[in-house]
Amino acid sequence: MTADQPDSALELRSLVTSDGTLELSLHDVPVPVPADNEVLVRVEASPINPSDLGLLVAGADMSKATVSGTPERPVVTAPVAAATLGALSGRLGQSLPVGIEGAGTVVAAGSSLAAQALVGKKVGAAGGGMYAQYRTIDASACLVLPDGATARDGASSFVNPLTALGMTETMRREGHSALVHTAAASNLGQMLVKICQKDGIPLVNIVRKPEQVELLKSLGAGHVVNSTSASFSEELVEAVKATSATLAFDAIGGGTIASQILSAMERAANATATEYSRYGSNVHKQVYIYGVLDTSPTVLGRDFGLAWGVGGWLLMPFLQNAGAETVGRLQARVAAELTTTFASNYAGEVSLAGMLQPEAFNQYVKRATGEKFLVTPNVVS
Repeated sequence: MTADQPDSALELRSLVTSDGTLELSLHDVPVPVPADNEVLVRVEASPINPSDLGLLVAGADMSKATVSGTPERPVVTAPVAAATLGALSGRLGQSLPVGIEGAGTVVAAGSSLAAQALVGKKVGAAGGGMYAQYRTIDASACLVLPDGATARDGASSFVNPLTALGMTETMRREGHSALVHTAAASNLGQMLVKICQKDGIPLVNIVRKPEQVELLKSLGAGHVVNSTSASFSEELVEAVKATSATLAFDAIGGGTIASQILSAMERAANATATEYSRYGSNVHKQVYIYGVLDTSPTVLGRDFGLAWGVGGWLLMPFLQNAGAETVGRLQARVAAELTTTFASNYAGEVSLAGMLQPEAFNQYVKRATGEKFLVTPNVVS
């Protein structure tokens, strides 16, 4: 370790006890020494993604959370329902680091040429445990940020950009030609609008507020429907007819939205049918659920024939199956369009200690569109 780096630094940990208590706290941990092909990143920015919340709060009832400790070292505790503990058996009693992705400056490196070449550079990475002041990452997993880009620019350079690109890549691989996307006013949704414009992909955006309709239309989105509108079902059918979309990515998960999308696709397919079939259209309709903004059960009707599918979609399995060449191509596009297509917006910035204050966690646990927080681990407040 060089002289200007500390021996220890702060890291946020999440613990669930066997008696059903979530504990979030800050720990002093040794600053790690990078292995041969690793770099040591001083983490300067890390987003709180919806995908981080499962590990962070573990389904605890945060409306009943209490904060103890000191302002510099707060400790949050909250109850976890007994019904939830069974699904958490693999982590009970373990103090786990949190934070999928982030960005910062490489301040030390192992002996390999690839690692040494990154010293002093701003990089983004998705190594896990990014709610920490320092983190070692394999050099091959780092995305070098373009000249002039800040850690804030690169903090969300992995999950949302590669998920959005993964959607269009999946569309092509599975033989579809257009997409439907829910929760479409999110940072990810805005990225997808820009991607589809650039790539000429018809896109149907589903939002839930009039101002979100206007936001996406201001970005150039051609088809935006409001799920809270009295005419939502008809508007969705018309948008699907116009785009011929047969593939959807659903960030909501619970409720009836997946079923409504399949129904709209079936009605659009039947609009051009030349004969009746008791089994419905032979057009395959697919919905992939990739988020859990609504944690209630997914409810499916049966008014969309038999040529359909509903499944889960996760980024990491997609990348593993896509292969190194595809992943490299997608990452190169993220780097080239980091501050345009893949720019992210944040509702606020918090330090590690700030994450554990009620005014912050009461907001970010809501998973609300437009209320994404950015963590700045090396800023003390």
